[in-house]
Amino acid sequence: MDLNSKLTVLEKIYNIYNDFSVTMDIACKKHCCLCCTRSVTMTTIEGYRVAEGILAKGKGDLFGKIKESDKQAGFRPKITINEMAELCMEEGDFPEEENTSAGECPLLADKECSVYQYRPFGCRCFISTINCSENGSATVDDFVLTVNNIFLQVIEHVDAGGFSGNLTDVLLFLENAENRENLLSSKMINPSSVLIKNHHLKILMIPPEYRKEAQPILDALNKLKY
Repeated sequence: MDLNSKLTVLEKIYNIYNDFSVTMDIACKKHCCLCCTRSVTMTTIEGYRVAEGILAKGKGDLFGKIKESDKQAGFRPKITINEMAELCMEEGDFPEEENTSAGECPLLADKECSVYQYRPFGCRCFISTINCSENGSATVDDFVLTVNNIFLQVIEHVDAGGFSGNLTDVLLFLENAENRENLLSSKMINPSSVLIKNHHLKILMIPPEYRKEAQPILDALNKLKY
């Protein structure tokens, strides 16, 4: 599957999630940005979409903010969610992830996301049933977390052959026009030690108690033939 086909599928995946999320009673509103941190991770197809959106809207100066933000500590995953699912299936050991201070997302401007329509799934799926400012953290239903994991696994599968990483690392890599062109023409090589290779989906992490409830979402995703 070429990048344009992947981007088309990604948009359809987002639409399926939108249909799911509008059925929930959530507290998230405009200017609510406590959860908008540098801990967000994403795939290279999501990063390509964000980078192209930044450039198309003439907001190239955002890359300067991203570079400045990159000087701070931020979460860098060591394994992808599909790798995690494989390790669970094989009862393998998980690598130790470093706890880092998150810090504010460099794409925020006056408490609003400057690339909202292009935001990655990691931003789209973090929805809370309470106002986070009241106690400093979000409350997310267990079933919603399960659904979020399904979508994260599918998105990684669609971008198999690409990479995942911290939002800032992915965007700094894709700021380079040659890197974007390589991704577009499927000529990606391992870009750096801070990005990790995506894996195909081998097993979905769905607890038994949520399998029936999740089936309509799985049916909708399977129709995309990813």
